[in-house]
Amino acid sequence: MIEYIDGSVIAQMALPDMRGPIAYALSYPERLNLGHPSLNLLETGPLTFNPVDQERFPALGLAYRALKTGGTMPAVLNAANEAAVEAFLEERVGFLQIPRLIQETMERHQTRQSISLEDILQAHAWARQEARKIINRGKL
Repeated sequence: MIEYIDGSVIAQMALPDMRGPIAYALSYPERLNLGHPSLNLLETGPLTFNPVDQERFPALGLAYRALKTGGTMPAVLNAANEAAVEAFLEERVGFLQIPRLIQETMERHQTRQSISLEDILQAHAWARQEARKIINRGKL
């Protein structure tokens, strides 16, 4: 869902199937006819929304913090996440260690607020390297 400046909210909804978003990413700006069934809201039933439990989903809080901090911090969050997922896929860290690794990397970063593309690329490279150091230390 996206909220616009005028307060309107527009939802992009479909049956849960990643083939749609992947096809759109590969065919952008076109949309392919995948032959998938349509979402029938009468069969789906009511939509229910609840506040996110940030203890259960700590990475969301980290994303909010990176956005609030601004500057180079979102690039650091992204790079630390990339390094964490890579380490998870290599079975070097557990799934629940991913947010802790991102948090520790973010805490070590000195954010720059006035940024250029070069600053973002440097912060990204620094964060990947820092996250790898934390992983290699093995104390998450």
